[in-house]
Amino acid sequence: MNQPDTEEPSNQRTSVWSSRPNRIYAPSWFAMVLANQIEMVTLGIYLYTRTQDPMSLGWLGLARALPVVLLAPGGGHLADRFNRQRLFALTLLVQALCGAVLALAALRNTALTWVYAVIVLEAATLAMGTPARAALLPLLVPASQFSKAVAWNSSIFQLGTMIGPALGGVILGKTNDFALVLLLVAAARAIALIGILLLRPRPQMRESSGRSAQEEIWEGLKFVWRHKPIFGAISLDLFAVLLGGVTYILPIFAEDILKVGATGLGFLRSAEALGAITMAMILAHAPPMRHAGRNMLLAVTGFGLATIIFALSRNFWLSFAMMFLIGALDNISVVVRHTLVQMLTPDRMRGRVSAVNSVFIVLSNDLGGLESGVTAKLFGAVGSAILGGTGAILAVLVALKLWPELARIGRLDEVQALDEFPGPSAVESRVNVATGTSSAPLASANSQWCAIDARMKDNPEGPMAAPRP
Repeated sequence: MNQPDTEEPSNQRTSVWSSRPNRIYAPSWFAMVLANQIEMVTLGIYLYTRTQDPMSLGWLGLARALPVVLLAPGGGHLADRFNRQRLFALTLLVQALCGAVLALAALRNTALTWVYAVIVLEAATLAMGTPARAALLPLLVPASQFSKAVAWNSSIFQLGTMIGPALGGVILGKTNDFALVLLLVAAARAIALIGILLLRPRPQMRESSGRSAQEEIWEGLKFVWRHKPIFGAISLDLFAVLLGGVTYILPIFAEDILKVGATGLGFLRSAEALGAITMAMILAHAPPMRHAGRNMLLAVTGFGLATIIFALSRNFWLSFAMMFLIGALDNISVVVRHTLVQMLTPDRMRGRVSAVNSVFIVLSNDLGGLESGVTAKLFGAVGSAILGGTGAILAVLVALKLWPELARIGRLDEVQALDEFPGPSAVESRVNVATGTSSAPLASANSQWCAIDARMKDNPEGPMAAPRP
């Protein structure tokens, strides 16, 4: 039997692309993102064209968000109990079939009730598969390259986010055939599925405690709550995006404030993704951050300031620059947060912890859109954006007060899995890689994984059956 191709190389400077599974996963991930973005644009136009009712778009958002919030914890449980690659492949297969069914529904002009039902089913499979996908990535690359893999995957996501809507709009504009575009979505997912099936990840550490699913899901929630670096990072991202995001109210700025219309709106949407891609490429090629926690906090603060300047701007190009900066700074937070969530979590629990992270992301994006809409109605779009940017900055100050450990997180390439049940001695003992108080090697039992204000050593039983990703 062939061995996985992701063993830790002796040369720590080896490129992230030296991992064969990652080279296969990356284009598959791009195909998935592209398909999702094309589908979102197509379904939005299709539903609004048929109903001429803005609430049809609201129902679309609810249909996609609610299953994720309800089912993602269960998906995390499955990701820790069963083979993540196979689970992810199964959910991707169902999503491809849903795309084909939606194409058939558009062709036959099926009642919208059934269209929404298929969308809910697709979102449910996305909720069940996303934790498996997130927890699979650390098994595809060496541990020393994981933060770079996150940066590359973030850039791939942003690239798909830029290209997908435009590509879907162009094809739809040329053909005016909703069924054809949705069929292409299904085909892209089928291609991605082939790539996922070809992966050869390292063996995962399976959960086999004999406890009930409810107990194991609760264990994942308790793990996140117990470990301040993880809970603090995802909570900071939740409230910063919840309060500071302006994506949902960009049409108001484009139409009523900047007077640039739909074309300008498209440029503003692209600017944010372009900024994220640019920063992701910088992070992918630069040496690992030496002060990741500090950089994350500064990035979120800059995110809030850029949002306030965007709100006050009456010049299109200044607004464009601020959207670029918002995307770039947000990407720093994304890379640090995702690296901490995956690398601090023992492998046997990565699915459940990834599920908690997924719920936080969905809540920040969708509730952030609701918050923007409500505050824009009460205070206007400019007031909404100013309040949001201010709220993001306040979120940083609150995070520093509640989780001072965040500011002491050091190098991302030295992150190691936390003890699942750290004792008092682990909490009392202090290490700080960021200040250079130790140069112990990463593999040492006393090596310092981060600048967290505690001594975190590997789980005595070993967080993985194979070398940690």
